[in-house]
Amino acid sequence: MKKIHVAAEKPYDVLLEAGSFGAAGKYIQPYCKNGYAAIVTDDTVDGFYGGMLEEALSREGIRTVKFVIPHGESSKNAETYVTLLEFLAENRLTRQDLMIALGGGVVGDLAGFAAATFLRGIPYMQIPTTLLAMVDSSVGGKTAIDLRAGKNLAGAFYQPAAVICDPDLLHTLPEAYQADGVAEVIKYGVLGSASLFTHLQEKGTAFDRTAVIGECIAMKSDIVQRDERDIGVRQLLNFGHTIGHAIEKNSRYAVSHGRAVAIGMVLMAKSAARAGLCGEEVATEIAEVCRIFGLPTATEYTAESLYDAMLSDKKRTGDTVTLVVPETIGKCRLHPISVPGLLPFLKQGME
Repeated sequence: MKKIHVAAEKPYDVLLEAGSFGAAGKYIQPYCKNGYAAIVTDDTVDGFYGGMLEEALSREGIRTVKFVIPHGESSKNAETYVTLLEFLAENRLTRQDLMIALGGGVVGDLAGFAAATFLRGIPYMQIPTTLLAMVDSSVGGKTAIDLRAGKNLAGAFYQPAAVICDPDLLHTLPEAYQADGVAEVIKYGVLGSASLFTHLQEKGTAFDRTAVIGECIAMKSDIVQRDERDIGVRQLLNFGHTIGHAIEKNSRYAVSHGRAVAIGMVLMAKSAARAGLCGEEVATEIAEVCRIFGLPTATEYTAESLYDAMLSDKKRTGDTVTLVVPETIGKCRLHPISVPGLLPFLKQGME
C-alpha cells in the first residue's frame, strides 16, 4: 500500500493500491467510529460497486444509507445538492458520522460540497472510480456544483478525511471515460513532468496506470500544500480548463470534461505559440499525444461563443482573466490577460 500524504490545513492520506477496494471496510472503519455512513454514488457505479461497498462496511459493523444520482454532469446542480442535504437530515447524520463519495468527479464534487455544508461540516471520504477522479478531482478539497452561468461556481474548499484509490476499479470503466482521465494526465505532464508526457507518448494506452496515478497525485499534493486556497501556484492546475469549461457550457455538457480539457489545452498552446509565449512544437506535441488516446483537438464553437462563456469563469478577476500557458513540455506559467485582449488571443489559436 502506497500512502501519499497531503499536507493541507487538514492533512490526510491517499491510499493507493490495486485491489484495495476489496478491503474498503477495514480502511474506512477507523474514520467511522460512530458506525454510521452515507454512501453517495451514481446509478452506473452503484450497479458495479454499490452493493460491494455496503457489504464491506456491514462486515465492519457499519450501518449505511445510500443516495444514488443519475450519472453525468447534469446531476451536479443545486436541486440535487439540496435533495442530498434533505436526505442527510432525514437520515439523521451527525458530525460523528461519515459520508463516502463512491464515483467519479461529479459524485465527488457534489458529495464533498454537501459534506462541507451539512451541519457546517461532516467528515467524508473519497473512493474514486474513474481515472479522472483518481489523478485529479478526488484530491485537493475542491468541492462544487454547477450554476446556469457556469461550472463549479458554488462550492467550498473542504478536504476529505482520506482517499482510497484502487486502480483495479478502472477495469469496468468504458474506454471513452478512460480517455477523459488521460486528458488530465496529459495536463500534469505539460505542467511539470516531461518524463510523464514522454511515457504517454511511448506507451499509449498501455501506460502504467498505478505509477502514473501515483505521480499525478504526488504532483497535486505538492501544489495543494503550497497553495490550498487556489490564489497562486494552484491555478496552474487549470491548464486547458478555462477554454474547456466554456466548451462544456456551450455544449450543455454533451462534450465530456476530459474531451473539453483536451481541446482547451491544444487551443491554449496554439494561442500561446502565436503570441510568442512558446514554440509551435509544444502545441503540436500536445495535439499528437491527445490523438494517440482518441481525444479531440478542435471544436465547432466559435471564438466569440467561447469568449462569452469564459467571462463567467471563476478565474476572472475584474477586467483580468488568468490563463495558464505552456512554455515547454513540463513547464507552464500563469498569464494574466485583459478581458479586451482575451478574444484576439483566443482567435489566433483557432485560425
